[in-house]
Amino acid sequence: MWIWIAIGAGTPVGLVLGLFLFLVVVMHTGYAPGLALIRRFNRRFTNQRVMRTAGQAGADASVICHIGRSSGKAYRTPVGITEAGDDFLISLPYGTTPDWLRNVLAAGSAEVIHQGREYPVTTPELVAPAAVASYQSWSERLGLRVFGVDNILRLHRVSGAN
Repeated sequence: MWIWIAIGAGTPVGLVLGLFLFLVVVMHTGYAPGLALIRRFNRRFTNQRVMRTAGQAGADASVICHIGRSSGKAYRTPVGITEAGDDFLISLPYGTTPDWLRNVLAAGSAEVIHQGREYPVTTPELVAPAAVASYQSWSERLGLRVFGVDNILRLHRVSGAN
């Protein structure tokens, strides 16, 4: 009987650990098909849930509002933001290929909704994690290393706005 209890309890735990290991390995190595799978899952399921509260005061996620390069359509994407003085920092675990990032870099500006306030931002630049490490907590820096994040997007708040 104990063997069935061990199998019943161990199977879900093993599955969760296996999925977590898959996530870490794919993110750290940048394996393109794996990244595409994770991005599709997040776009379809995770982002919809996160957008319910993103940008609100006390929410873990913020929103970056950007315009499509080709379509001209307005988009809203949930992101994790760290404040760095008058700048915002956004870690890029998927690298520099996500559409929202390419839209922001091409436009040179966007709008961020963070903690219930809207901020126009400009001059997006990619920086190395080491360049902004002093603004990040120990756990953020550890997460960047575990997931192999090589770039962080720095956005400058427009002076005089909010």
